[in-house]
Amino acid sequence: MGFPVEFLWGGASAANQCEGGIFEGGRGLANVDVCPSGPDRNAVIIGHRKMFQMDEEHQYPAAGGVDFYHRYREDIQLMGEMGFKVYRMSIAWTRIFPNGEEEMPNEEGIAFYEHVFQECRKYRIKPLVTISHFDCPIHLIEKYGGWRDRRMIDHYLRLCRVLFERYRDYVTHWLTFNEINMILHAPFMGAGLCFGNGENEEQVKYQAAHHELIASALAVKLAHEMNPENKVGCMFAAGAAYPYSCRPQDVWEALLTDQENYFFVDVQARGYYPSYAVKRLQKKGVYPVMDGGDEKLLREYPVDFISFSYYNSRCIAAEEQETAEGNLFKSAKNPYLKFSEWGWPIDPLGLRITLNQVYDRYQKPLFIVENGLGALDCPDADGYVSDDYRIDYLREHIRAMKAAVEEDGVDLMGYTSWAPIDLISAGTGEMKKRYGYVYVDRQEDGSGTLNRIRKKSFYWYQRVIESNGEVL
Repeated sequence: MGFPVEFLWGGASAANQCEGGIFEGGRGLANVDVCPSGPDRNAVIIGHRKMFQMDEEHQYPAAGGVDFYHRYREDIQLMGEMGFKVYRMSIAWTRIFPNGEEEMPNEEGIAFYEHVFQECRKYRIKPLVTISHFDCPIHLIEKYGGWRDRRMIDHYLRLCRVLFERYRDYVTHWLTFNEINMILHAPFMGAGLCFGNGENEEQVKYQAAHHELIASALAVKLAHEMNPENKVGCMFAAGAAYPYSCRPQDVWEALLTDQENYFFVDVQARGYYPSYAVKRLQKKGVYPVMDGGDEKLLREYPVDFISFSYYNSRCIAAEEQETAEGNLFKSAKNPYLKFSEWGWPIDPLGLRITLNQVYDRYQKPLFIVENGLGALDCPDADGYVSDDYRIDYLREHIRAMKAAVEEDGVDLMGYTSWAPIDLISAGTGEMKKRYGYVYVDRQEDGSGTLNRIRKKSFYWYQRVIESNGEVL
């Protein structure tokens, strides 16, 4: 019993949160580069403040990241030391196509990721590659308005074709879009969307989402045609929605929240727009414009597996209650849970509930590709971090995951916690909100040596992997 021998243990990161080097190797500027830290960040990532270039008044944490661009060999060696079977990473679109619409790719960018994959192979680490992790070239945003324009599909597929062809010998597992449902909550970050005065934002978001859904289906088609070994998954931000009480109104609101959360995956996994979405979008007048062959494409090219992030459950009330934070989601504060330093609920059983809900709904293999605790780490005089709080969080979530596999029969491919090394927070743009097994000496103001120091959790996770989840 327990996890299958082929279970994929590892960690996950995103190019824009760790690489840095955004002006090196011929790379172009992307939406995620110009999301500043500080009080203006939220207005930018939700598309209410246009920021297509960097200015002198803001800090842009993605510019330096944690310098994975120059230190990837050291970082992958540390992953190998922990015993990683898989590393979930993303490609920076603008390293491959700096403007997003060139005919030929940037060979420096191609070479960089080939070197990364070669290092992974050295340690027998399988890459799981996210093609677009909150990543859209600024040039395409200025020219087309991001994913609101259907012409984005062709540019995305050109990227896919190059990746599938050039990295055929290294990569067989792909994710089309990171947290695709975040387009509804962080539309500039998720799809390069900015809104004008009086514009119907919901209509734009659902139209852009439709274009991404078609792009995802066509990516599945292309991946299977180019290499029969390819497996392509979708990815969404998950977390069971609990009713705040057993009042029917709360139960109903929780149901609506779950449907909103699952909507895009319903399309990607089942191959059609679910009836609840069709009715509601039509009633609101925001049902997307489709081309004649779109429904056939969605039906014929569903994903092979379903991946998701899980940080917390949500608590949903029909009437206003005290709120809790979450992964770009706010919800009512659950009185039965403890909370992180950033106000996120900590709910290991919620992961088991979520795994059961998702597997019951789709009956396809699942992959947990993000799960972790953002915390303030305080190194001792030697730079060592005794992060027992992180170990406790991960231990309980892995126990819940193990129960879902062992007792509930959930088909789970693997687990990549967020993150192998400390990196920039996507939600807040902070460095002090740390997730890694490895401490990176980089501070909020950009100072620090960038030295990598193994935390206590590093050695703990090493034992977890070595024992295939038996020693927790």
